[in-house]
Amino acid sequence: MTSQTTIDKTGSGGGGASSGLSGPAPASGLRGHPWLTLFTVAVGVMMVALDGTIVAIANPAIQSDLKASFADVQWITNAYFLALAVSLITAGKLGDRFGHRQTFLIGVVGFAAASGAIGLSDTIPLVVVFRVLQGLFGALLMPAALGLLRATFPAEKLNMAIGIWGMVIGASTAGGPILGGVLVEHVNWQSVFFINVPVGILAVVLGVMILLDHRAENAPRSFDILGIALLSTAMFCLVWALIRAPEWGWGDGMTWLFLAVAVAGFGLFAFWETRVGEPLIPMALFRSVPLSAGVVLMVMMAIAFMGGLFFVTFYLQNVHGMSPVDAGLHLLPLTGMMIVGSPLAGAMITKVGPRIPLAGGMAFTALAMYGMSTLETGTGSGLMSLWFALLGLGLAPVMVGATEVIVGNAPMELSGVAGGLQQAAMQIGGSLGTAVLGAVMASKVDSDLAGNWADAGLPELKPEQLAQASEAVQVGVPPVTEGMPEPLAAKVTEVAHDTFLSGMSLASLVAAGVAAVAVLVALLTKRGENAEAGAGVGHI
Repeated sequence: MTSQTTIDKTGSGGGGASSGLSGPAPASGLRGHPWLTLFTVAVGVMMVALDGTIVAIANPAIQSDLKASFADVQWITNAYFLALAVSLITAGKLGDRFGHRQTFLIGVVGFAAASGAIGLSDTIPLVVVFRVLQGLFGALLMPAALGLLRATFPAEKLNMAIGIWGMVIGASTAGGPILGGVLVEHVNWQSVFFINVPVGILAVVLGVMILLDHRAENAPRSFDILGIALLSTAMFCLVWALIRAPEWGWGDGMTWLFLAVAVAGFGLFAFWETRVGEPLIPMALFRSVPLSAGVVLMVMMAIAFMGGLFFVTFYLQNVHGMSPVDAGLHLLPLTGMMIVGSPLAGAMITKVGPRIPLAGGMAFTALAMYGMSTLETGTGSGLMSLWFALLGLGLAPVMVGATEVIVGNAPMELSGVAGGLQQAAMQIGGSLGTAVLGAVMASKVDSDLAGNWADAGLPELKPEQLAQASEAVQVGVPPVTEGMPEPLAAKVTEVAHDTFLSGMSLASLVAAGVAAVAVLVALLTKRGENAEAGAGVGHI
């Protein structure tokens, strides 16, 4: 039997709980090696991050092949994000209870199996069901990956590890459209999902050989069933309202009903957590101002990142007329700066703490989003690349630093829950960014299109025609009809692109404002007081 070792650390942050770590001592060789552990979890996390954006490129092919409606295609994306966002924190608790190694491996196996099943599906309902399973299993492995890093790396190496982990997520998210475009163009849409199968097998083989299970001595022994139900209901209603608001309208009663249920659910959850013996999320966690600031910062970063990226893809493909692959290649400066910047940010945070890098990162993000508000139809690749690179440079320290602040300020026995909080904040921020900035875009286009149309001397549109034209312009598509004379089509295209750019400019300025406010939030952060609780030994 493997010998047991116990590491006791006490931290005052995140509730100040003692954070003993009990688990097998690192064996010689591969098992428990921190950098190999990082490589292993990065392989698994890459699948989940990639699937957040790679499927967007495959959606048109899926729609054509399976004869799907636009609403069906929306469900392919929404089902995944809903399942992921709703279950992340609960999944983190499962890792804290049963061990992050086991939870990670189950998540990888389930995610790869669900991916393969999607590739074999021949109906939209089957695709949606397996996308839900992808989200659920993805939620298992994401917090578990952070828990394994926290338990394996000593404090002085943790930021570098989180930096590389953040680099993998950022690069996978931004690189999804490139890989998806190549696979869809040269293979088929099923390959977008089949690719996860060999990646998952590799992650499982590495996990069995390398990952070492670490469990906190005072890890939870029971489950807060009512807390899970309340939190899941609240998260579902919040994310569902954000997803559906662009279609329903922000003033619609259904939008406000779901938002009201979400607020009530979060309130009841917070109340219940102060009454139950072993809460899902101890409210004492949020007495840590740095941890709370880290969660808010992650939400604000995701609003700017996901919201901004959403419009940029339409700008590149529909305004500049690029193919999906070309559009993805034009985003390489963003991806490249995240790849280069994340490990460097980790090293800087280790040396000077997270406050300055986080504030600087959000300042760069604000400047980049302002720069994107100045993009025009004729903007060249060089200037676009400058703003994309600056955005990547700004996001890198935030992805790394906010993660360290959240996970490092939580006690070791709640590292899975903290990892779930970090990922849930990012998912909610991404949904908020797409929904709110989408509403800003739609409102601007609706208000400007009729006037721009009339100023260009184009034939007057009926109200229903104007509504249809506005919907197309919101994604940069000119409402050119079949058989329209070329000079008229050129004028319609010019008006559509100019109106789209006015909407994108306003949305980018709103994102820049959010990032600017986040600079102030970053000043409330500090180094994780419990980071040393999970320090691994050996193999460094």
